[in-house]
Amino acid sequence: MDGTFNENDISRIVEADRAHVWHHLSQHKPYETTDPRIIVEGKGMRVWDQNGKEHLDAVSGGVWTVNVGYGRESIANAVRDQLIKLNYFAGSAGSIPGSIFSEMLIDKMPGLSRVYFCNSGSEANEKGFKMVRQIAHKRFGGVKHKILYRDRDYHGTTITTLSAGGQDERGAQYGPFTPGFIRVPHCLEYRSFEQDGAPVEGYGVWAANQIEKVILEEGPETVGALCLEPVTAGGGVITPPDGYWERIREICDQYDILLHIDEVVCGLGRTGTWFGYQHYGIKPDMVTMAKGVASGYAAIACLVTTEDVFDKFKDDASDPMNYFRDISTFGGCTAGPAAAIENMKIIEREGLLQNTVDMGDYMTGRLHELADKYHVIGDVRSKGLFLGAELVTDRESKTPVAEKLVQAVVGDCMQQGVVIGATNRSLPGKNNTLCFSPALIATKDDIDQIIDAVDGAMGRVFG
Repeated sequence: MDGTFNENDISRIVEADRAHVWHHLSQHKPYETTDPRIIVEGKGMRVWDQNGKEHLDAVSGGVWTVNVGYGRESIANAVRDQLIKLNYFAGSAGSIPGSIFSEMLIDKMPGLSRVYFCNSGSEANEKGFKMVRQIAHKRFGGVKHKILYRDRDYHGTTITTLSAGGQDERGAQYGPFTPGFIRVPHCLEYRSFEQDGAPVEGYGVWAANQIEKVILEEGPETVGALCLEPVTAGGGVITPPDGYWERIREICDQYDILLHIDEVVCGLGRTGTWFGYQHYGIKPDMVTMAKGVASGYAAIACLVTTEDVFDKFKDDASDPMNYFRDISTFGGCTAGPAAAIENMKIIEREGLLQNTVDMGDYMTGRLHELADKYHVIGDVRSKGLFLGAELVTDRESKTPVAEKLVQAVVGDCMQQGVVIGATNRSLPGKNNTLCFSPALIATKDDIDQIIDAVDGAMGRVFG
């Protein structure tokens, strides 16, 4: 092949993919006898594959990314115009779109003030970890270096972010891991019966207090940060119980621990607010974001901090080791912030935060209707257009349904032309939650089509 492809010659595209592309999260043995799926086009909430089959995308690009939907010409035009003017310069200098987007972003995040650009959620989280470690060395003799992370949470795919990963199947076979990362218990009230001493009432405060116990066991003087998702994503769409986040903030203040909130999935509208943590009235020290920042139209991620964190890296200009000695090559790309500016304008212009609240409530209600019909649905959890339905063999024991049955529901929906998700290679024996994250532009008709597909699939898989 000479690289001069005719995009209408789909058979050649498929063969090139089969021969050379290493797909993410995929076992490739089946591709020896079946064609890999090629997504050719997208518009609104729908995508079309190489065979022309239309699919309603209920997972925003497969991994919670395309928040404003496909085919947004205004974003594409903003990126094109910026690339012609200036495509890149290293982040040691500024850019016009970077400055404009930073100001727009900080306007949505009271209490925070500084934006560090990079290119993926994994990288953004790792930048935060590096800041914690450097602060430990600068101010605490290297002692206050430990970073706490939560069971079931996920923070990225690098070795160090996997070191902070609470999903054991994600990290399996990739060790040894970076030392100094300590796991704390999850806050999934539906499975609180699996946790010793969990109360029937006041579970949220109790769950937060389990983190304090770990801090005291490790020694508060050794703990530099606590990194949490506002709503756990791939670990089962876990919404925090009442009182949880408020108590978390108190604990961090008491022991001088930085609160790092990972908004890679929840950020930029997914839960019906700009950021998931804003539902709970708390103020983080660091916030990371990626996926929805530009809805996948360009690669961009951000680490946002308070001015207090920022000041710790400029208090002694005479020390050549005093500043944050880090760079992200593609954090200097201007396409990302150019796309992010227009992405944010679309969310505001079209009232998508309110639509996310309204359609999230509607979809939650429809999922509860399914739960009334199928007792295999043990729990429905949601925040905005971020929803999960946990499947169990019976509601008394809450025993997780076999993963192959969960995947059978996903596969049946795909055959119907609706793409849904499920916990995948995350939790041994507990990959039993169906996941939904339709674009923020979703309508009642879209949601009805999603629910109808799940209804049909559940009937065929579970009878």
